[in-house]
Amino acid sequence: MASELRERAALVALLQRPGASWADVALAVLEQGSAVAVLASELQVQATLFPEPDLVESAIVQAAESLAKWENQGITVRTCLDADYPSQLRSIHQMPPILFSRGISAHDQRAIAVVGTRQASEQGLRIAAAVAHDLAVNGVTVVSGLARGIDTAAHRAALEAGGRTVAVIGTGINKFYPAENRSLQERISREGLVVSQFWPDSPPHQRNFPMRNAVMSGYAAATVVVEAPWKSGARIQARLALEHGRPVVMPKELLEHDWARDYAKKPGVHVVSGLRELLAVVEGLIAELNAGPDSLPEIPILARSC
Repeated sequence: MASELRERAALVALLQRPGASWADVALAVLEQGSAVAVLASELQVQATLFPEPDLVESAIVQAAESLAKWENQGITVRTCLDADYPSQLRSIHQMPPILFSRGISAHDQRAIAVVGTRQASEQGLRIAAAVAHDLAVNGVTVVSGLARGIDTAAHRAALEAGGRTVAVIGTGINKFYPAENRSLQERISREGLVVSQFWPDSPPHQRNFPMRNAVMSGYAAATVVVEAPWKSGARIQARLALEHGRPVVMPKELLEHDWARDYAKKPGVHVVSGLRELLAVVEGLIAELNAGPDSLPEIPILARSC
């Protein structure tokens, strides 16, 4: 078995262990530079209690079988040890140790997230579509979460403009949630990219979606929040984007919420009046992306809590 495949399989084996903390596994693997070494260390204690000829090799072989099964299902697997793992995710403390995807992979350094509530107003849907269209025609990848409402409008507008869109989902990549977006998810997997940090057959769960928002924020160079009440995942993403040092753009209508008024005081947050000003700010972000990643403003890293 090739060393690269052994490392990938060893990481899968570590993550599949009962009670494994994915964050701790990622940290240990990156510190040692080898998932095989971490797996051998973890299984050493178990081997002394329950002697087995080659516990490490057995675990690697079983995990390699899982990897082969996923590959046969058309799923691409990338781990934090792989050179083609999205570099922008390496800078966030919620970096997922493994990613599952279907579609066309790209560096996506020029990407902006467009997010908002599932219970979107007609105005919110129009704004989301206009922003996504503007991004797409300028060659900027539109990132969103494939939820109904704002996310759906953003994905559809990007596709209709002939642009690239990336869906970061809160379920396993073999699942379709919400069910009515199945055809949209399948289209994005053909024309763009669908990404998940969860095991391929994982069902939707409430705890998954804040984790999804963290990855979406980290994947994008900035986040546009269209509509977001207090309980919205988009509010969570705005906070995470600031933690990640990414700019946040939001319309002044959001200032009716306490959380938005608080965020509006923070560096890196752009509050805009109307669609024209919102698009102007987005054009400015696009210009900064065109100038290179180092041109984006430096924003202090805030509290590292999820």
